[in-house]
Amino acid sequence: MAISEISVDELDERLAEGAHLVDVRLPHEFEESHVAGAVLVPLPSVPDNVEALRGDAPVYVICKTGSRSLRACEFLGAQGIAAVNVAGGTLAWIRSGRGYVTGTE
Repeated sequence: MAISEISVDELDERLAEGAHLVDVRLPHEFEESHVAGAVLVPLPSVPDNVEALRGDAPVYVICKTGSRSLRACEFLGAQGIAAVNVAGGTLAWIRSGRGYVTGTE
């Protein structure tokens, strides 16, 4: 199954349109820095949150570099959920000069 993937530039556009972003890193990583509006769903808990992630619109998934989020997208895709991986992850987002937030919100 091919997984859809977007750049951080495309993610920025999607977020401006109201897209839902899920961050699959661990809580301490999320607290250090994350894209504003991202919801934390650590990778080990993705299977427990399938129904919460199910919806009509795609779910955009991010991690630190794009590897864990790719695994999450593969799993979600197998569950019939349209999941899109963010290439380069949070590091690419920060390196692009875009803002980020810290803490749990």
